[in-house]
Amino acid sequence: MALSISAAALLGIIAVALVKGGYVRVGSALACTLFGFTLAATGLAPTINSGLASLAGLISSL
Repeated sequence: MALSISAAALLGIIAVALVKGGYVRVGSALACTLFGFTLAATGLAPTINSGLASLAGLISSL
């Protein structure tokens, strides 16, 4: 749980920085966010969560 909250906070900070820097427009960032919420409601969500957990485990073992 703590990993997902910190990852979400980090990605949120990165998204705000990209929008403020002019690299990404607000509409594009909003579309990506809505796509993420839509994807999380599908049957693919457990596979994505498992993959992210494996990646986090791999990174922490380095």
